[in-house]
Amino acid sequence: MQRTLITIGLIVLAVGLLWPWISKLGLGRLPGDIIIERDGFTVYVPITTCILISVVITVIFWLLRR
Repeated sequence: MQRTLITIGLIVLAVGLLWPWISKLGLGRLPGDIIIERDGFTVYVPITTCILISVVITVIFWLLRR
């Protein structure tokens, strides 16, 4: 459990440090992400981005368990 928490912390740290470059890749603006803009508010539902991030995290954890 400790190894898992440390790994998650390091991944979050790495994503935070690399965010300027990650945002240039288009994460958050993928086809399938829903953006509704009206006067006074914006609703953003990143469905495709969440699925992609989930797959990447699943693969990382699968590799770490082996």
